[in-house]
Amino acid sequence: MENTILLVDDERMIVEVLEAYLLKEGYKVYSSDNGVDALRKVDSVKPDLIVLDLMLPDLSGEEICRLIRKESDVPILMLTAKSGEEERINGIVMGADDYVTKPFSPKEVVVRIQAILRRANKQHPQQTEENILSFNHRELVLDLTKKEILFHDESINVTPIEYKLLSNMAKNPGRVYSRMDLLEKIQEDGISYEGYERSIDTHIKNLRKKVELDPREPKYILTVFGMGYKFGGVQDAKNASL
Repeated sequence: MENTILLVDDERMIVEVLEAYLLKEGYKVYSSDNGVDALRKVDSVKPDLIVLDLMLPDLSGEEICRLIRKESDVPILMLTAKSGEEERINGIVMGADDYVTKPFSPKEVVVRIQAILRRANKQHPQQTEENILSFNHRELVLDLTKKEILFHDESINVTPIEYKLLSNMAKNPGRVYSRMDLLEKIQEDGISYEGYERSIDTHIKNLRKKVELDPREPKYILTVFGMGYKFGGVQDAKNASL
């Protein structure tokens, strides 16, 4: 089944060029040149990935990203004219999965889209007891088949990167991961993500807000000073199910 891409940019030339490249690769493409229409199409089209420009005539790309993240974990690739490290990190904080700075190569955008979708569209393993990770008397449950996280029996909305970090750490409780170790868990397909090592701290901060009763006193995602992070949950016996 072909993946659907929503392009959100008010520069018509950029949209036309990216659309041509994506159509050639077999994607179904929709486009929008403003934030209000983009949000409407997110609901109606249900895209598999959104390419989102930060500079739009009505709503900012940041606001659009925040609104989308309240309802969906659809992958978002941000387009920005700002190349500073802080701007890139801010994009990740908002919930973006990747970013590309303008001017850019259309081929690079397509490759990054393909990489994100490969991670999102991986074949789900067959449902077995081994694919359920339950911690602290089912306070935190990860279904590795459905890629779903439950905290106090409520489904938690996480970004694909947040899920990848948490699931990898939860599979190995007590193991200490350096920031570079965690960076390698989200960095695939031979693509370099400059400046992302520092953004690991941002992802950890966001995860703690979602899976900790008190993010200031975490019991699941623990800091190991001078080294990195480790998962501190106590795994339940292998008889939990969602």
